[in-house]
Amino acid sequence: MAVVVRAGAAPMWWLGVLAAGVGVLVPGITGRRIGVMAGAALFIVAAALVAYRGRNRYVVLARSAVRAGKHDVLQDRAVSARNWRRGHRWWLLLAFLAALGSSFAVPAAGGMLLAGCGTGLRLKAAWLGRRERADDALLWVRVDWLAANGGRPAGKTVKAYRSTGIAAGDAAPGGARRRTAALV
Repeated sequence: MAVVVRAGAAPMWWLGVLAAGVGVLVPGITGRRIGVMAGAALFIVAAALVAYRGRNRYVVLARSAVRAGKHDVLQDRAVSARNWRRGHRWWLLLAFLAALGSSFAVPAAGGMLLAGCGTGLRLKAAWLGRRERADDALLWVRVDWLAANGGRPAGKTVKAYRSTGIAAGDAAPGGARRRTAALV
């Protein structure tokens, strides 16, 4: 489940950094200094809002998590991330173009806002990872519920999470790629 949260963090971050970098090159209506200062404020606010938004729903669903059954379909980390990115690629492109377009008014602010949203998602995934480690269980969303909900792991159609042991699957707590030790 943290994989889906984390899937949007990297594209938002990199597209935001790219848009902010290009935006600094344009003087804009307000000037570079005001644009960068406004962008820094937007980055901090967006990161905080995205990181803390919906935590109560995640906590409620995590408390009601049931052990994954034999017939539950749970996706690999790479498949979940790829599906989320494919399903949201047009929204990411529109957000990038909006961030670039806003640079003509307030340089770099739109890009920094987008990067702040990506940072907030990364912070939320890290929080979920700490929670998974504390409970000693990975949390999963059933594939059919995730697909019906547009890729949101805590949406209305998600009734409960599934849990497995911490060593199950190819994802570490928090949605990171599981590191395997080299065999000697």
